[in-house]
Amino acid sequence: MAIASINPVTGELLKTFEPLTDEQLEHKLALADRTFATYKHTSFGDRAQWMQQAADILEARKTEFGIIMTLEMGKTLKSAIAEIEKCANLCRFYAEHAPRFLADTSAQTDASRTIIRYQPLGIILAVMPWNFPFWQVFRFVVPALMAGNVGLLKHASNVPQCALAIADVFHAAGIPEGAFQTLLIGADRVAGLVADARVKAATLTGSEPAGQSLAAIAGHHLKKVVLELGGSDPFIVLKSADLELAVNTAVTARVMNNGQTCIAAKRFMIEEAIADQFIAKFVEKFKALKVGDPMQPETDVGPLATPQILNDLDLQVKTTVDLGAKVLVGGYRLKEKGNFYAPTILADIPLGAPPYQEEFFGPVASVFRVKNITEAIALANSTSFGLGASFWSKDPQEIELAIEQIEAGAVFVNGMVKSDPRVPFGGIKRSGFGRELGVEGIREFVNIKTIWIK
Repeated sequence: MAIASINPVTGELLKTFEPLTDEQLEHKLALADRTFATYKHTSFGDRAQWMQQAADILEARKTEFGIIMTLEMGKTLKSAIAEIEKCANLCRFYAEHAPRFLADTSAQTDASRTIIRYQPLGIILAVMPWNFPFWQVFRFVVPALMAGNVGLLKHASNVPQCALAIADVFHAAGIPEGAFQTLLIGADRVAGLVADARVKAATLTGSEPAGQSLAAIAGHHLKKVVLELGGSDPFIVLKSADLELAVNTAVTARVMNNGQTCIAAKRFMIEEAIADQFIAKFVEKFKALKVGDPMQPETDVGPLATPQILNDLDLQVKTTVDLGAKVLVGGYRLKEKGNFYAPTILADIPLGAPPYQEEFFGPVASVFRVKNITEAIALANSTSFGLGASFWSKDPQEIELAIEQIEAGAVFVNGMVKSDPRVPFGGIKRSGFGRELGVEGIREFVNIKTIWIK
């Protein structure tokens, strides 16, 4: 079956690609294996130079790449361009810091000298999603390449042009042929890749079922994996918070990337004393959001990436409303052509309704009134997810309590959850395991070797 690129605004078929044959796939695997034998001996200086060149290419062609993203998966062009800029910054960050992150460290033991050395593993397979088609790939591949590994990318099948463009960036930057390759294949061929002895580890960003499947296969073959899965991040606002700033941030945190991001705020827990004020402002700002053509600079929310995502979101909202929740704004598909859903706020949500345990992947906010910080944290932790959390308060004791008790891979105080090359990113519970970014991310796919010298 051909791999298709379809415009989510119009439903227009943009381009089709034939999946790799078994022979072509074997050629790419063999090339990656041969390349690693020499690439692992390249210097940090050479790798850093290639990354700086990749950053230059990204910055010079950011509008071109942004348009490809917007056409394939529907994010606003302004956010797509910002994504390319973020990728360039990532390249420069690891070009500068990887030598220090992976430098030998010493330990005091009964030996005359003990060293901890970080050495590359080999071929790393990345199974990546469509929602941040460049950023998700770059945050895997840049540290992997800087560590001396080589990468194979199995991208989401609805963003093949993005996948090929990324390969072109690295090729143009001068990175050796075979150090990074895009594989245009279906999900049904991932298991065979993970099982291949030449592939040493794998990473996946995506849904919980996809992560379970990859982890099971990798576990059978005793291979390291990093999983970044779903989230239903809490956004807790207490009465001492800067209300105006919290509301403005809440809107951005929910609808960025058309609401299709794992670290988006999805469950809004507002202290009773300020709930009426917060909700009134929240609804007003949601009503003012402009939904439409993501190519236009005034557009705030574009289409969802696929008809299936639209159908799933619509069903979740309808189920929640049927159980007794109240729609404060939105709550329906937009009738125009394309995968558009009205920005929506749900309130008075009954216990057991979908927002308590399911991830809503679109511009739908679920609002909960809470009596105090204790109730807010209990509700935040009641989900099976544990990716990120945003907490709003000016009270130092409340802030410390939230930092200590919220079950998540990241807690952002008086700010929006985001990924940053300088700090590790990842989740706990059913949001996955392992970390990307920071020093922790670059050390995920290395052999941490102890060297003991008498």
